[in-house]
Amino acid sequence: MNVVKRVHIVPLGYEYDRIVDPIREQRADLVYLLEDDGTNPGTRTGEADYHDELRAELESIVPEVRVRECDLTDVYAVLGDVTTIAANHADDTVSVNVSGAGTIPAIGATMACMDVSTDAHAYYVEPDEYAHEGRREPISTGLAATEQLPTYPIDSPTPDQVAIMGFLAEPDDWEGYHEARTSAPKKKDLIEYARDRNLSFMADRRPPEERGGEDKGAFRVLDTHVLEPLEADGYVTIESVGRRRVVELTERGENAYRAFKHKLAELDDELE
Repeated sequence: MNVVKRVHIVPLGYEYDRIVDPIREQRADLVYLLEDDGTNPGTRTGEADYHDELRAELESIVPEVRVRECDLTDVYAVLGDVTTIAANHADDTVSVNVSGAGTIPAIGATMACMDVSTDAHAYYVEPDEYAHEGRREPISTGLAATEQLPTYPIDSPTPDQVAIMGFLAEPDDWEGYHEARTSAPKKKDLIEYARDRNLSFMADRRPPEERGGEDKGAFRVLDTHVLEPLEADGYVTIESVGRRRVVELTERGENAYRAFKHKLAELDDELE
C-alpha cells in the first residue's frame, strides 16, 4: 500500500520563517530545497550565513530533506525542476512555496503549478514584518498568513512534442538521418525519428516500404499532432527551402524543452 506523502518544494533565498513555519505547520513528510547553483554570483539567491542553521532545523522537523541545485536566476530552470519533482511525486500531495527566494523563482514555481499535467499547489507566505536588507540575516520574520494561490491551467507540450523538440535541440542526434546530414532537419527526418522512437502519433502507421510508397499521411499526422501546436506556441519555425520544409527550434522552444524534458521519462515508461 502506497502512503501519500506531503511534499514541499521551496526555492531557497534570503528567508527563514517563511520557509520553515509552513513546513512545520503542515507537517511535511519530504522537503525539496532548491538552492542556487552559483551560475550568476552576486544575485540575491545565493548562500547566506544562516542557511546551514535553516537546513538543520528542517531536518529536525521533517523526516527527509533533499537539496537540489538550480539556477534560481533562470525562470525556466526553476520551472523545469519544480515540474520534474512534481512529476516524480504524482501520487503524493505536492505544495510549492513561491515566497522563499524572490521574484524570478516565484514566477518559475507558479508557472510550474499551472501546468495541467502537474498536480502541484502554489502557496504564498505573508510574514509578520520585513526586517533586514542584508544577506547575513533573513529579510523578513514571522508568519502572518499562508495563502494557497489560485492558478490558471496551461497546456504543456505532450511527451511526443517534447521528444521532437529534444531531437531538434540536439544536433548530435541528427547523424544517420539522410536529410539532416548537412542542414537542419526536415519533416521527413522527424517522421523517421518518430518511428525510431515509437512515438505514439506514428505508432499505427506502417513505414513507406510496407505501404508501397511514400506515406503522405504521415506528414499530415506530424503536422496535426506535433508541428502545428509547437509552431502556434512559438516553439518551432517551419520554413520552405526549395521543395523541403525545414524545422528549427526557437529560443522559446529551447526553454520549453528544458522545462518539460522530464516528460521524456513518460515515453521510456511506455516503451518498457
